Amino acid sequence: MATKRQQKFSKLIKEEISKIFQHQFSGAFSGKLVTITDVEMSPDLGFAKIFVSVFPIIHSDQILDHIEENKSKVRGALGRTIGKQVRVIPELAFFLDSTAEYASRMDLLIDSLDIPETDPTDEED
Repeated sequence: MATKRQQKFSKLIKEEISKIFQHQFSGAFSGKLVTITDVEMSPDLGFAKIFVSVFPIIHSDQILDHIEENKSKVRGALGRTIGKQVRVIPELAFFLDSTAEYASRMDLLIDSLDIPETDPTDEED
Protein backbone atom coordinates (compact mmCIF):
# COMPACT_ATOMS: atom_id res chain seq x y z
CA MET A 1 0.00 0.00 0.00
CA ALA A 2 1.49 3.30 -1.10
CA THR A 3 1.72 6.21 1.31
CA LYS A 4 -0.01 9.51 0.55
CA ARG A 5 3.37 10.97 -0.33
CA GLN A 6 4.04 8.16 -2.85
CA GLN A 7 0.55 8.56 -4.33
CA LYS A 8 0.97 12.33 -4.71
CA PHE A 9 4.38 11.89 -6.33
CA SER A 10 3.03 9.14 -8.63
CA LYS A 11 0.27 11.44 -9.84
CA LEU A 12 2.76 14.24 -10.51
CA ILE A 13 5.11 11.93 -12.45
CA LYS A 14 2.19 10.49 -14.45
CA GLU A 15 0.94 13.94 -15.48
CA GLU A 16 4.36 15.30 -16.38
CA ILE A 17 5.53 12.28 -18.37
CA SER A 18 2.22 12.30 -20.24
CA LYS A 19 2.91 15.92 -21.21
CA ILE A 20 6.48 15.06 -22.23
CA PHE A 21 5.23 12.23 -24.45
CA GLN A 22 2.61 14.50 -25.98
CA HIS A 23 5.06 17.31 -26.81
CA GLN A 24 8.37 15.58 -27.52
CA PHE A 25 7.31 12.21 -28.92
CA SER A 26 4.23 13.09 -30.95
CA GLY A 27 6.07 12.32 -34.22
CA ALA A 28 7.29 8.92 -33.05
CA PHE A 29 3.84 8.03 -31.71
CA SER A 30 1.99 9.21 -34.82
CA GLY A 31 -1.04 7.02 -35.52
CA LYS A 32 -0.73 5.27 -32.16
CA LEU A 33 -2.39 5.90 -28.83
CA VAL A 34 0.21 5.86 -26.04
CA THR A 35 -1.10 6.27 -22.50
CA ILE A 36 0.57 6.29 -19.10
CA THR A 37 -1.79 4.04 -17.13
CA ASP A 38 -0.03 3.91 -13.77
CA VAL A 39 3.08 4.97 -11.90
CA GLU A 40 4.37 3.13 -8.84
CA MET A 41 6.95 4.86 -6.66
CA SER A 42 9.51 3.25 -4.39
CA PRO A 43 9.24 4.21 -0.70
CA ASP A 44 12.24 6.56 -0.99
CA LEU A 45 10.78 8.14 -4.20
CA GLY A 46 14.02 7.39 -6.03
CA PHE A 47 12.56 4.88 -8.50
CA ALA A 48 9.41 5.02 -10.62
CA LYS A 49 7.80 2.06 -12.41
CA ILE A 50 5.82 3.55 -15.29
CA PHE A 51 3.17 1.45 -17.01
CA VAL A 52 2.44 2.31 -20.64
CA SER A 53 -0.52 1.20 -22.73
CA VAL A 54 -0.23 1.24 -26.54
CA PHE A 55 -3.02 0.96 -29.10
CA PRO A 56 -2.95 -0.73 -31.55
CA ILE A 57 -1.31 -3.50 -29.57
CA ILE A 58 0.87 -4.70 -32.45
CA HIS A 59 3.05 -1.59 -32.07
CA SER A 60 3.65 -2.07 -28.33
CA ASP A 61 7.18 -3.49 -28.53
CA GLN A 62 8.28 -0.87 -31.07
CA ILE A 63 6.98 2.01 -28.91
CA LEU A 64 8.45 0.57 -25.71
CA ASP A 65 11.85 0.18 -27.43
CA HIS A 66 11.69 3.81 -28.58
CA ILE A 67 10.86 4.97 -25.06
CA GLU A 68 13.72 2.92 -23.59
CA GLU A 69 16.18 4.40 -26.11
CA ASN A 70 15.10 7.90 -25.08
CA LYS A 71 14.73 7.27 -21.33
CA SER A 72 17.51 9.72 -20.43
CA LYS A 73 15.81 12.48 -22.47
CA VAL A 74 12.52 11.78 -20.71
CA ARG A 75 14.20 11.90 -17.29
CA GLY A 76 16.01 15.14 -18.24
CA ALA A 77 12.76 16.77 -19.36
CA LEU A 78 11.08 15.54 -16.17
CA GLY A 79 13.90 17.08 -14.14
CA ARG A 80 13.42 20.44 -15.85
CA THR A 81 9.68 20.45 -15.11
CA ILE A 82 9.58 19.14 -11.53
CA GLY A 83 13.12 19.90 -10.37
CA LYS A 84 12.03 22.75 -8.11
CA GLN A 85 9.32 20.64 -6.45
CA VAL A 86 11.35 17.55 -5.53
CA ARG A 87 14.77 16.77 -4.14
CA VAL A 88 15.61 13.82 -6.38
CA ILE A 89 14.48 13.05 -9.92
CA PRO A 90 13.63 9.33 -9.82
CA GLU A 91 15.15 6.67 -12.02
CA LEU A 92 12.55 5.59 -14.58
CA ALA A 93 11.61 2.08 -15.66
CA PHE A 94 8.97 1.59 -18.35
CA PHE A 95 6.74 -1.47 -18.53
CA LEU A 96 4.02 -2.48 -20.93
CA ASP A 97 0.56 -2.47 -19.35
CA SER A 98 -1.18 -5.48 -20.84
CA THR A 99 -4.55 -4.89 -19.17
CA ALA A 100 -6.25 -3.86 -22.42
CA GLU A 101 -4.82 -6.86 -24.27
CA TYR A 102 -5.97 -9.19 -21.49
CA ALA A 103 -9.46 -7.66 -21.51
CA SER A 104 -9.66 -8.05 -25.28
CA ARG A 105 -8.69 -11.73 -25.05
CA MET A 106 -11.29 -12.27 -22.31
CA ASP A 107 -13.98 -10.63 -24.45
CA LEU A 108 -13.12 -12.91 -27.37
CA LEU A 109 -13.19 -15.94 -25.10
CA ILE A 110 -16.56 -15.02 -23.63
CA ASP A 111 -17.99 -14.29 -27.08
CA SER A 112 -16.84 -17.71 -28.31
CA LEU A 113 -18.69 -19.60 -25.57
CA ASP A 114 -21.73 -21.58 -26.69
CA ILE A 115 -24.20 -20.99 -23.88
CA PRO A 116 -27.66 -22.42 -24.55
CA GLU A 117 -30.66 -20.21 -23.97
CA THR A 118 -32.73 -21.04 -20.89
CA ASP A 119 -36.33 -22.02 -21.33
CA PRO A 120 -38.57 -19.77 -19.19
CA THR A 121 -40.97 -22.70 -18.61
CA ASP A 122 -38.19 -24.76 -16.98
CA GLU A 123 -38.22 -22.74 -13.75
CA GLU A 124 -37.63 -24.71 -10.60
CA ASP A 125 -40.00 -24.30 -7.66
